[in-house]
Amino acid sequence: MSFSYMIRRSKVILVCLVFGLFLSYGLNFMPTPLVKAQSAPEMCGAIAIPLTPEEQKYAQSAWQYFVDNVQPSTGLSNAAGSFPASTMWDLGNYLMAMNAARGIGLINQEDFDSRLNQFLTSLAELPLFENTLPNKVYNSATKEIVDYGNNAIERGIGWSALDIGRLLAAFHIVQRCHPQYSDWISGIVSSWNVAESVENGSLYGAMILPDGSTLKVQEGRLGYEEYAARGYSLWGFEVPAAIAHEPFEFVDIYGVQIPVDTRDYFETNANNYVVSEAYILDAIEFGLQGERADHARRVFEAQKRRYEETGLLTSVSEDNINQAPHFLYNTVYANGQPWAVITENNEAYPELRTLSSKSAFGWRYIYPDDAYAQKVFDHIKDSTNSGRGYYAGIYESGLYDPQPPLNDILTGNTNGLILEILYYKARGFKPMVEGQSSIASSPVPRVSVAPIASLTNSATVSCAPQAEEIDVAAIAPVRPVKSSNCPAPGEEINPADRRYAEIAWQYFETNHRKTGLVPDRSDLEGITAWGMGDYLAALHAARTLNIISPETFDQRVRHFLGALQEMELFGAELPYRAYDTLTLKPIDYGGNHSNNGWSGLDLGRLLTSLHVLKTCHPEYQEAVDQVVLDWSYLRVVRDGQVANISVEKNNRGRQQRLQVQPAHLLGYEEYAARGFQLWGFDVHRSAIGDDYVTQTVAGEAIPIAHSQSDHRQQQKRASTITNPFLLYGLEFGFDPQSRNFIDSIYRAEAKRYGETGELSASGTTLIQEPPYVIHSTVINNGKPWAAVDDGGNLVPQGRVVSTAIASAYHALFPDDDYGKTLWQATLDLYDPNLGYYEGLYEESGQPSLGLTSGTNSLILQALLYKYMAQQPIIRPHQNLESRWWQEIKNGDRHGLGLPSRSFPRIELKGTGNRQYWDLKTNVNN
Repeated sequence: MSFSYMIRRSKVILVCLVFGLFLSYGLNFMPTPLVKAQSAPEMCGAIAIPLTPEEQKYAQSAWQYFVDNVQPSTGLSNAAGSFPASTMWDLGNYLMAMNAARGIGLINQEDFDSRLNQFLTSLAELPLFENTLPNKVYNSATKEIVDYGNNAIERGIGWSALDIGRLLAAFHIVQRCHPQYSDWISGIVSSWNVAESVENGSLYGAMILPDGSTLKVQEGRLGYEEYAARGYSLWGFEVPAAIAHEPFEFVDIYGVQIPVDTRDYFETNANNYVVSEAYILDAIEFGLQGERADHARRVFEAQKRRYEETGLLTSVSEDNINQAPHFLYNTVYANGQPWAVITENNEAYPELRTLSSKSAFGWRYIYPDDAYAQKVFDHIKDSTNSGRGYYAGIYESGLYDPQPPLNDILTGNTNGLILEILYYKARGFKPMVEGQSSIASSPVPRVSVAPIASLTNSATVSCAPQAEEIDVAAIAPVRPVKSSNCPAPGEEINPADRRYAEIAWQYFETNHRKTGLVPDRSDLEGITAWGMGDYLAALHAARTLNIISPETFDQRVRHFLGALQEMELFGAELPYRAYDTLTLKPIDYGGNHSNNGWSGLDLGRLLTSLHVLKTCHPEYQEAVDQVVLDWSYLRVVRDGQVANISVEKNNRGRQQRLQVQPAHLLGYEEYAARGFQLWGFDVHRSAIGDDYVTQTVAGEAIPIAHSQSDHRQQQKRASTITNPFLLYGLEFGFDPQSRNFIDSIYRAEAKRYGETGELSASGTTLIQEPPYVIHSTVINNGKPWAAVDDGGNLVPQGRVVSTAIASAYHALFPDDDYGKTLWQATLDLYDPNLGYYEGLYEESGQPSLGLTSGTNSLILQALLYKYMAQQPIIRPHQNLESRWWQEIKNGDRHGLGLPSRSFPRIELKGTGNRQYWDLKTNVNN
């Protein structure tokens, strides 16, 4: 097993949230004679662009942090608030803050000398790890070696080469600005064995293994590694491997190719995060030139592009936070995941993404002519200013709230960097280290879109060679109809939501086949009748939101209807369970050619979407009626229930008999029943009722079976997921019973998050490894929050936070904080060329990279629901004289099993955003 040091710089565990007392001990030490100034602060260059009055206030607030949080007994600064602990990185921050405060004129020379004398005295007295280099962290009040919990520990826990590199850079700058301290600082560095942290041109930290031995490990990834290496180089240490950019590659983020270290967490146990701070430090201290300037601009540009695509101001870096886990890396990219928010151990917390104060300040002054940098800065400059320091940032979950949720923790890192940045501006945008030049207003690099790698067909069961794709003709052009029974959106879709809709539609654009169909999943050439309904629903949403043109919509609809007319029917009655999207041949769920019956539940989904098509786009009414009148309903509706038919085979694989059974599947049965009722069928026993069996989860009554008899029949596979309930709400609205169910389910998920910190959006998702399909349940066979496969087998650590469910929750509960949190956590889970991914694994926070029509269709429908003022997507069909209803009135003369009454069994009730479909009050018309 190989080890690699994981820490960019040592972090203090922030028990400071509850620890507010200074530690004071009487320390006896020999005082060092005070060194006095021999030169003016202009040694670093005269102030070229004085700070404005507003900027003076920013600087004064940032400096106030150090006024409040430097230990009087040692002169060492606290890393965060009043918590008496500090790393070498944090002490480097204070050293640069002192230098900036003197240069700007916040403190006079006497104050500066007093502070620096005490600081250097204490620094020289720090005990070293194994008499070699400073320990990773010290008690700033007592100078004792401590662990991350600030517990005194005699030996220590190792050293950080990156932290030392930060301090070496700060030492060099102070020597240059205040040469009277050169000998003293050089003496401190000479007392350390810095060479021990350099091997083969790379930087090495040290850590303690469980057996007590010391292990040196390579430290640093692209960004911070180069920055720290520059600090070493200033003191004569040759570190060419660390200062080189390799190994790295470019990764596409919103069309910008950003540089990413190829050594990620999964291969080296060290994160390869891309954040703003390393590039900001390089700019203000060393100046950005060549590749480094290009890389910095790309990292900034990717954040700007995210704003342009999502509407969310984005400026990310690592920060302490005011809650567990206390420190997070808000990244542009990390370990294969764009916009990852992770701990040092690669644990994901996407719901805690923040807009960083120090990052906003940095980009504003590095690119002073950039309108986006100014926009982010304007959002931060006053809202996070406490007057006694800048808070770390604003949580993205409430970024635009009247009173946004602040990450209201004060740190030396945030405030020290802000002071450095303002000094950089005051010096005329010149870096601190001699010989480097400003890169203010440098041009945006030309970027290109990275090629998209093709997906592997990992989930395909069939081993047969892929058949040649056939062309299916669209139906003949239809006569446009101006009127529609479906209202237009109440307002124009905003740019951010438009982008989300365009990405979701991209799934259907990328995967459209010559047959006119779109596969249910990108890795398998197959479509179910349910998937056909998803595709039609996506088409309707995309057209209504004006994501696609009328011409594209017409061509796609006519092509789809042409395929529907060409499909072979099982037993000459209804569509098979699934079809090959290349050939239209019937297949099973694994892609194997099969004669496997039909699903009444799937047919209910397709009937619902066909109703929407003929109602909202009445020019297709005749063609739709023609399709559904080619089907026979004699066996799919039996005794007031929706049924399925399957083929039972003997042990030689030959067909033995057909089985027609009620379609019992909680949520799906109720949804399908509504679809049949729209077309006049009596399926009251499948429709939502009042005899449900429930079990308690998180104090909420969760439905687990449609009735007691269903429960007895389904004991081995009784599970509850949210997909059908949410689809039901978006399309049909919530009647009182279904409203009660979804409210209970939603509250249970929110409570789980509140109690455990685990995001929960319980649905069915596709994953890229066996068992390929995961049902993240609310409850399964009495076990809450179980993840199971199609056979009901538990899948440990298999739960996925569904992107589709998160979007639907946010649409249905727009004012609730948990819905917003889910939406924020899954917002960036997509490939702009492929569509939205399935979700995030709860356990690891890593994305589930499957791509399905169901997820992307539901996201489109959730957006449509939002812009329809939260009214049900399905609207009443006014024309009861169409061919379908006429055939019923004529007495079902062809024996198709049509309904007995020529009107829908349900009607739209209620008003405003409380409309819902329910049983028709007057059953005689």
